[in-house]
Amino acid sequence: MVEPLDTDTFDPQSLGRKGLPLRFSLIVILVIAAVTVWVTNSWLTDRFADSTRARTEVRLALYSGNIISELQRTAVVPRFLANDTALLRSLSDAEYSTASQRLIAAKKEISASSIRLLDTSGRLVAATDRTQIGTSYASAQWFVDALRARETIFTASTRDTGGTEFVYSRAMLLDGKAVGVVVVEADLAALERSWAGISEIVSVVDSAGKIILATEPRWRGLTVKEALEVRSAPNSLRRALQATADWANEPPDAYLRGTAVMRTEAKLPFRGWRLVSFTTYESVRERVNAVLALEIMGFAIFLALAFYLLSRRARVQSLAYRKESVELRALNARLSREIAERERVQQDLAVAEQTLAQSSKLAALGEMSAAVSHELNQPLAAMKTYLAGARLLLQRARGEEALASFQRIDDLIDRMGAITRQLKSYARKGGEAFEVVDLRAAISSALAMMEPQLKARTVRITRTLPREPVLVMADRIRLEQVIINLLRNALDATKSVAQPQVEILLTAGDSAVLSLRDNGPGISDLDKLFEPFWTTKKPGEGTGLGLAISSSIVADFGGRLTAHNADGHTHGEQTTAGRSYGSGGAVFEMQLPLHAAQTQASSGVFKTGAPAGARVAE
Repeated sequence: MVEPLDTDTFDPQSLGRKGLPLRFSLIVILVIAAVTVWVTNSWLTDRFADSTRARTEVRLALYSGNIISELQRTAVVPRFLANDTALLRSLSDAEYSTASQRLIAAKKEISASSIRLLDTSGRLVAATDRTQIGTSYASAQWFVDALRARETIFTASTRDTGGTEFVYSRAMLLDGKAVGVVVVEADLAALERSWAGISEIVSVVDSAGKIILATEPRWRGLTVKEALEVRSAPNSLRRALQATADWANEPPDAYLRGTAVMRTEAKLPFRGWRLVSFTTYESVRERVNAVLALEIMGFAIFLALAFYLLSRRARVQSLAYRKESVELRALNARLSREIAERERVQQDLAVAEQTLAQSSKLAALGEMSAAVSHELNQPLAAMKTYLAGARLLLQRARGEEALASFQRIDDLIDRMGAITRQLKSYARKGGEAFEVVDLRAAISSALAMMEPQLKARTVRITRTLPREPVLVMADRIRLEQVIINLLRNALDATKSVAQPQVEILLTAGDSAVLSLRDNGPGISDLDKLFEPFWTTKKPGEGTGLGLAISSSIVADFGGRLTAHNADGHTHGEQTTAGRSYGSGGAVFEMQLPLHAAQTQASSGVFKTGAPAGARVAE
């Protein structure tokens, strides 16, 4: 035998108990680390986001000041040029040879975007961009308004080439009469270009909600809502990835190029304009991640130290295990010898199993021959009785009655042939010849089959049957075979009783239940009742296969066959309760599922009984 390991030197359970506190401590540390990182991330994100928003507001205030300064500086230029005598003389004399050069000089001094001079017909007669000379602006809003108002007019209009031009226009008067219009364009595009160098997107929105300046060129002329839709929001996958990256941020104000941004606005003290800025969370995330990296590094160093201490302890335990490896190798050698011995035993067992298999084949042949003998015994006994009766009838010259006996013998021969065909159902599932059978008719047919045995004795047979048909799906011959086996067992059990009685009760509820009770001595061993070849009869009187075959047949029908003594002790697949049969005797119950077309049976039943000495109650 294999000797067990010495529990003093190797105890896996004690090692497991020692490791539990370490595992628990590790889990606690990881939970503390996760909570610390979460709280730190949330707090720093809010703080840095507020800081970023404040810096953006300061920057927008600076941008606002630059815009107002540029507009105010440009607004005084038209008044200065409107009083220029040289320009007035050029418009009066229609001599513009030196006008453009004078406008170019003025542009350099004031850093305007462009300066144009128009006559009263709206034709451009002088300009800093000489390629435009001769262009007619008679329908331009800033030209019409300047002639009407006779003062400096501000106009923001859309260029044909795209974008917005911001101009101040003023009528030029000579002796109180308008001789032309001077137009000065503010260079706000330079401010727009300077904003483009930063990471955020900046736009200027007029009082109508239209974007007139923007670092994103495609936004110009759109509303803010339309501008945000220029690039669609990210798809579900990118949104999930973005949400993972910004897992502690507040919900973003908008999405730009698939990136969450915060929106900041500032009012411009000019014509209801507004500055709108969109800033990404990248700077916030970078600063927060830097702090989180330090925290995570600290926890990682702490865990590394903890794992180092644990590894030292593991090395000590490893040395102890190495000392025990010698015993384990010796044990392995002993186990190998035992395995070899068991392999030899298994080879011998295989030879014995082959011998047993051959013996099982011979036993199966004997079992089938015994079953044939048992099932054909009843028809043969009935045939013998009918032949004796026919002989007496012929001797008494009662030929017609003798012919009836011969007809019954012929029926029994057909039944014997059917029984030999059905005996193989003991070893396989049936169902090939199922049909709708009325259990009441099957009981009557079985009693008719048992009539010769019943006439040989005085037995009281009591039948309690419903008035309505009790339909089940079964093989009629095999069903009658089961009922006959139960009746024969009841008759055999009452041989030693002074007043033998057999009660047959058929009920129909959720299923059909046939109960058969006798007043014999009962069953001595319920546990072995349905085993093949187990019998309480004397040698030659029974094979012990009747109940085993009957149980198999009922199981093929989807039902159950149970048995118990009248005192209530049961055996089988289901315990029978709630029924009183008196004291003494055995009770067999056969439960079968009702056919689908079976209607609910009425509660009324009739009971027929025969007095002591009668044969069968019809």
